[in-house]
This record gives sequence, C-alpha cells and structure tokens, in this order.
Amino acid sequence: MIIVNLDVMMARRKMSSGELAERIGITQANLSVLKTGKAKAVRFSTLEAICKVLECQPGDILEYKE
Repeated sequence: MIIVNLDVMMARRKMSSGELAERIGITQANLSVLKTGKAKAVRFSTLEAICKVLECQPGDILEYKE
C-alpha cells in the first residue's frame, strides 16, 4: 500500500491546498484526490512540480507500507 503524506509536507511549508494546486497547475479537486490517496496514479511531471514547490523529495510525500 502506498501512503500519501502530502498533508504533512504542506503543513511543514505552511501552504494551503489552493496555493499548491495553483502553483503546480492542477485543480483543487485533483489535488484532493491525490492527498486522500484515492488516485490510481500520479504523473512524474506532477510529482516533480510538487517536490519543486514544497522543496522536498518524492520519498517525503510517498511511503510504502505492507
């Protein structure tokens, strides 16, 4: 199971969902799907944009648990 820790990184950076969605170029609805872990996939370009804006690594956002 892949756990999405996007809320944690957003809190650390004091960034709202609206601001992050705008800065990475996706809708708030799509960001919500990603944050809740309901997304079936994430584009590398989206992941790269998130990491750039939040100044983090993919491993800071995505976590694997059995």
